[in-house]
Amino acid sequence: MTAKIIDGKLTAETIRTEVAASVAERVKAGKSKPGLATVLVGDDPGSHTYVRSKHKACLDAGIESFGHELPAAATQAEVEQLVMDLNADPRVNGILVQLPMPSHIDEESVLKAISIEKDVDGFHPLNIGRLAQKGREPLFIPCTPAGCMYLLEKELPSLEGANAVVLGRSNIVGMPVALLL
Repeated sequence: MTAKIIDGKLTAETIRTEVAASVAERVKAGKSKPGLATVLVGDDPGSHTYVRSKHKACLDAGIESFGHELPAAATQAEVEQLVMDLNADPRVNGILVQLPMPSHIDEESVLKAISIEKDVDGFHPLNIGRLAQKGREPLFIPCTPAGCMYLLEKELPSLEGANAVVLGRSNIVGMPVALLL
């Protein structure tokens, strides 16, 4: 097979346009705007950049964006309470907890606190567990692995019988991509 360059930016722009149109139709039909809440703990510059890009994407798509920033010294209880409050907020349809968090925060415990129905990153143990089981679809698939699969399925005629190598085994990208393939 010959190598092929995939224009991810063009694909992303197409998806953003489709999402914005879908949100506009939803609002026109009298339904509420979808809402995404982000939880950012600490002062990691890369995390701040990523969260800003999520807020901009929401704004461009007509989605409500609720940003929540906690200081690096926030306690486990404070972070988990914020997540529980967001679970109960009817304006929030999805929760994105930005990783990594400061080392004194138990990330797994925070991810478990997210309602599985609002776990848009797909990192809740139930979503990952369902992803690993044949015949059980998770409510959400982690975003980057889902994007990888979307691009592969869009560009390749068939993945059936193909060989793949996944570099890395992180819980965020490598392991979910391997499970999806």
